[in-house]
Amino acid sequence: MRDVQNEPDYRNIPIDKVGIKNLRYPIKVLDRCNGYQHTVATINMYVDLPHRNKGTHMSRFVEILNQYRLELSLKKISDILAEMKTHLNAASAHIEITFPYFIEKSAPVSLATGLMDYACTIRGSSGPDGKIDLVSEVAVPISSVCPCSKEISACGAHNQRGEVSLKVRFKKFIWIEDMIGVVESAASSEVYSVLKRVDEKAVTETAYQNPKFVEDIVRDIAAVLQQDDNITWFSVGAENFESIHNHSAYAHIASNHLVEEPLLNS
Repeated sequence: MRDVQNEPDYRNIPIDKVGIKNLRYPIKVLDRCNGYQHTVATINMYVDLPHRNKGTHMSRFVEILNQYRLELSLKKISDILAEMKTHLNAASAHIEITFPYFIEKSAPVSLATGLMDYACTIRGSSGPDGKIDLVSEVAVPISSVCPCSKEISACGAHNQRGEVSLKVRFKKFIWIEDMIGVVESAASSEVYSVLKRVDEKAVTETAYQNPKFVEDIVRDIAAVLQQDDNITWFSVGAENFESIHNHSAYAHIASNHLVEEPLLNS
């Protein structure tokens, strides 16, 4: 049977990434409270393609995943990337695993419990030198109160839900729960799935006493991550879905853009 993918290509143009996208697949991730959590991920997998090759073998991506279906976890990403490079004759390999992660949260006063879901992504890459690059990402819903609105209003202040996207590179393993905790502590208030009336009162009053611009939120998160020796790089973006404007407010900081304090002259 003729193998068209293995035939040579004469256009002399290499391809940076070729592979599969949006494959839904069951995985398990580390859960600090319960050991492991089973969830369903959307997975993208790519390799590079030399200029001389017409195509790659798409079915091999899924075959590699099937080898790890009993333990498709963060610990196995480097092995998966190595398998991709070997079985697809590639110099570089990339994988993106996006999944919902659930945490049981208690309301602040009634302690009523409910599950909160957070969108998480693990991105892994392996280049020609064999070095593995891992990035963990989490999207966290938050609530914020506008400091300016509070200052100029005789009563009340406009508030809104927002979302913070946090990406980190790290030396050792980092818990998803810790990333979420850093973000939620920088908001005017956390977001909950279950709130009784006493909780709504507490959340509203807490947020009102803790107004934050998007600029405040990203700076507060950056200040915490700068002090964490385990974090080698981070990117944090905050978007407020404004309640009184027809637009969102947005701020972003990447750690390689931070300005160090100048040395004092002796």
